[in-house]
Amino acid sequence: MEFNPDGERIAKFLARSGVASRRESEKLIEAGRIKVNGKTLTTPAFKVTDKDTVLFDNNPVADKEPPRLWRYHKPDGLVTSHKDEKGRETVFDTLPKELGRVISVGRLDITSEGLLLLTNDGELARQLELPSTAWQRKYRVRAYGHVTQHDLDSLKDGIKIDGIKTGPIEAELERQKGDNAWIAVTLREGKNREVRRAMETLKLHVNRLIRVSYGPFQLGNLGKGEIEEVKTRILREQVGHLIDMPEPKAKPQGQRMGKPKRGTHASAKRFAKDGKKDEAKPAPTGRGKFAHKPAKKKSGGAGYGGGSSSGRKMNFKGGGKGKPTSGKPTGRRK
Repeated sequence: MEFNPDGERIAKFLARSGVASRRESEKLIEAGRIKVNGKTLTTPAFKVTDKDTVLFDNNPVADKEPPRLWRYHKPDGLVTSHKDEKGRETVFDTLPKELGRVISVGRLDITSEGLLLLTNDGELARQLELPSTAWQRKYRVRAYGHVTQHDLDSLKDGIKIDGIKTGPIEAELERQKGDNAWIAVTLREGKNREVRRAMETLKLHVNRLIRVSYGPFQLGNLGKGEIEEVKTRILREQVGHLIDMPEPKAKPQGQRMGKPKRGTHASAKRFAKDGKKDEAKPAPTGRGKFAHKPAKKKSGGAGYGGGSSSGRKMNFKGGGKGKPTSGKPTGRRK
């Protein structure tokens, strides 16, 4: 198969299309599940362009969609995997079908709960997982056993997991309730079972672990099993420096952006219909707080209780029927 030096690497293309992460995409290629222009791809060292037809399990790979991100409150008892070799229920089995194919940013153990970020963009997932991104992961931990703040401070320099030193682990004792301690834990890496194994070094057994935040994204009041998409504006502000995000479409010139404000010249439009002024409702004159409607023309004399344009109350002399008098008796003329 001819190599195209000007395209995008196939693993990155698949990741951007939401098929899988880069690493998983390379495994799909090795398994012979990816075809380009009708030929099975045998190596990830290949680039594609918009002119190439890419198939995954003989199904066309959809055009790349703009990156999207969701906050999901994972309940305990679900596996963070698309398929489980033991047949256990997974996170992705419970998601709404209209969500489409998404992947997780990192993982949570089957017994862990709380915030799990989901995205349709494999490159975004990879960037958010990298230690170099240095996003904090915060957890609330309930552990069986007794511990002091002095003990927890020993985790600040990290621990060794499988012979590999972890980064700093910040742990703060919230309260000791009977034989259980509630601890707030913050770390910047997500090694396998890092929080649990850190607590084990202090002879604590974790019986509940809740992730409450991942970088700037919070669990908040999201209920168990609920999912909510992050607004595009917020996503652009938080990850725009990590990945390429398409610019939003510009709105057409002259498009009405909202209702006119009260008391402005724009409110005069309310007195026009189909481009013609309404005779019954003349347009106000002036702008802003100086706008006022023209005085209505009176037919005949002023009625009872009427007043002049100056606002002063006026009395009229005369004894005609229905007309007000001045308040002084007029008498009969002789």
